[in-house]
Amino acid sequence: MAPMGIRLSPLGVAVFCLLGLGVLYHLYSGFLAGRFSLFGLGGEPGGGAAGPAASADGGMVDLREMLAVSVLAAVRGGDEVRRVRESNVLHEKSKGKTREGADDKMTSGDVLSNRKMFYLLKTAFPNVQINTEEHVDATDQEVILWDRKIPEDILKEIATPQEVPAESVTVWIDPLDATQEYTEDLRKYVTTMVCVAVNGKPVLGVIHKPFSAYTAWAMVDRGSNVKARASYNEKTPRIVVSRSHSGMVKQVALQTFGNQTTIIPAGGAGYKVLALLDVPDKSQEKADLYIHVTYIKKWDICAGNAILKALGGHMTTLSGEEISYTGSDGIEGGLLASIRMNHQALVRKLPNLEKTGHK
Repeated sequence: MAPMGIRLSPLGVAVFCLLGLGVLYHLYSGFLAGRFSLFGLGGEPGGGAAGPAASADGGMVDLREMLAVSVLAAVRGGDEVRRVRESNVLHEKSKGKTREGADDKMTSGDVLSNRKMFYLLKTAFPNVQINTEEHVDATDQEVILWDRKIPEDILKEIATPQEVPAESVTVWIDPLDATQEYTEDLRKYVTTMVCVAVNGKPVLGVIHKPFSAYTAWAMVDRGSNVKARASYNEKTPRIVVSRSHSGMVKQVALQTFGNQTTIIPAGGAGYKVLALLDVPDKSQEKADLYIHVTYIKKWDICAGNAILKALGGHMTTLSGEEISYTGSDGIEGGLLASIRMNHQALVRKLPNLEKTGHK
């Protein structure tokens, strides 16, 4: 008996082909949607994946890519800071009082810089924790895309990627450091900053000066575009301190290092860290030590801490403790920053500063 065959009518063949095409279209459109999401071209703001191997649990992020985006964010934020200052319409207001009783000021420069910096980083790396000085208004979302290009100066210093779990990363943004000085039109002190900490340790820092177009960046154990100076004076150092409490530090510093010690009052933590480095900016003062004796926020110091650490320097509390960039957004124990000096010997020389700062 001959085997039985299955005969399909031309109509049946056509239906079968159409069904097959529909399945292929469905699968391919899903693939394209995933690719567009990867590049931040669709979906909710901050909802796309970025970096290699993103997954439901956060996946991995590349620190070299994070450095590239952080530099771009600091520059973009700096553009807003400069534009607002040059317009002379700051919309200045107070967020409240600092612990020292001074107005904690905020301007349009702070707000607009914060929006640019936050959403650029959040769109590129949606799975990392981002802490920023200013409030992020969910109703004012903005999708700011990164073109995924890593600048040549970064590629030259950091030749290969470095991946870490996204859940281990905390980003700290200061969209306008030295707001008080900004309102007084003391432009040289103003910076925008980004820091990336991994498991609480600062590993990547960017400090940008909007009014001189200078940007310093560094990644711990990988490379930097800034260097330490050739020499520092450890016996009678020049000490950079906050303008608001220079007298408090001066009294103890003169007792510790002698009458030849120079105190440099300055605004902005970013500016003070750059004072310790070899910075090609004529408006940048030079110092040997940076001392702070009162409460300070982590977004003020994290970027500087990372840069100093990458260059072999140190930033600790006044009692010599390392600063963790997780948990609370501030530190109580004051601050001592140095480079190419015996940092622990300096800590031992300054036993009374922390107590002074808590009075």
